[in-house]
Amino acid sequence: MSPAATSVAITGLGVAAPNGLGTEDYWAATRVGKSGIGPVSRFRADGYPATLAGEVPGFEAADHLPSRLLPQTDHMTRLALAAADWALADAGVAPSERDGFDMGVITAASSGGFEFGQNELRKLWSQGSQHVSAYQSFAWFYAVNSGQISIRNNMKGPSGVLVADGAGGLDALAQARRTIRKGTGLVLSGAVDASICPWGWAALLTSGRLSTRDRPERAFLPFDRDASGHVPGEGGALLVLEDAEAARRRGARVHGTLDGCASTFDATTGRDGTGGLERAIRLALADADATPADVDVVFADAAAVPELDRAEADALRAVFGERGVPVTAPKTMTGRLCSGAAPLDVATALLAMAEGIIPPTVHSQADPDYGLDLVTGHPRTAEVRCALVLARGHGGFNSAALLRAAD
Repeated sequence: MSPAATSVAITGLGVAAPNGLGTEDYWAATRVGKSGIGPVSRFRADGYPATLAGEVPGFEAADHLPSRLLPQTDHMTRLALAAADWALADAGVAPSERDGFDMGVITAASSGGFEFGQNELRKLWSQGSQHVSAYQSFAWFYAVNSGQISIRNNMKGPSGVLVADGAGGLDALAQARRTIRKGTGLVLSGAVDASICPWGWAALLTSGRLSTRDRPERAFLPFDRDASGHVPGEGGALLVLEDAEAARRRGARVHGTLDGCASTFDATTGRDGTGGLERAIRLALADADATPADVDVVFADAAAVPELDRAEADALRAVFGERGVPVTAPKTMTGRLCSGAAPLDVATALLAMAEGIIPPTVHSQADPDYGLDLVTGHPRTAEVRCALVLARGHGGFNSAALLRAAD
């Protein structure tokens, strides 16, 4: 088999989400439509227009990580380290027993640097120094987040961090797949991300895309006539990717395969995810040697901004036809997790394949004008063998990934 045709398997899942800490708790909540969105508690948000967020419940870093790591890490890095441990354990991988140069870490980030930067600036200010830029803070955070995972697990192979806002998580998985096809045996990939801090919150508000409603059940309503923006959240998923044949030889459980990846860019200002999203879908299908009829469900980007919902619906109708495929947005239970949202959707798609259900888009009532078969209210029983995950990033980034169930 040529390197370009090497099948890449996902063998491990590590999830930290607002409606469940750990894969088991997350899926138990998601499969029945249980939301984790509520009032912000990590800082005082009552003076801000937006006051709701999805916050990961019950995470005590000391319960999951060695005490020596706590002083040198922030909340997001600790969540990522824990998720990495869970993903490796789920894959049955003991990093100490493998060649460190045959393992890599490729993640995505877009907003976690705000909290890290705010903490660093606070320290520097208290010490009488102000000579640090926001870019330095973000660059340091991204390096720390990925670097801490690789150091902790002795992963010395190809590593990196991709930044493309909400689309970055799928781009990281695509880069992980390329890295495995070039010969690296295992890559830990995905993202855990957030901006639930005063500095990050102020930055998110500048997008004009945050919901300012104070009722969780009415705040995040993608593809609904009453849509008025999204709710931010924290968390995401890290996944273990391996050469599928090598994974089977070692007796690993394969959750599914990552068969198609594509990214496009809408360069025209204000046209996030229009023509480029349709093109990304078609490219991902072609990359996987799949047709629209093969897809059993689409996990939507679900911006909950009317013009962006319209653009996504137009792209889906152009590829699949009117109500041509079930569409869902489980992120209505978690909020949009920056670059962590799409890897969490990938994990959710694999869990849906295993159980044979499509989790619902909670609270939304699908606007018939969009022409979508939106799964709302309750989970839908279905055979899910092939799933398409979509993601868009602010500024015109579009990504698509196609997953197939394990044989």
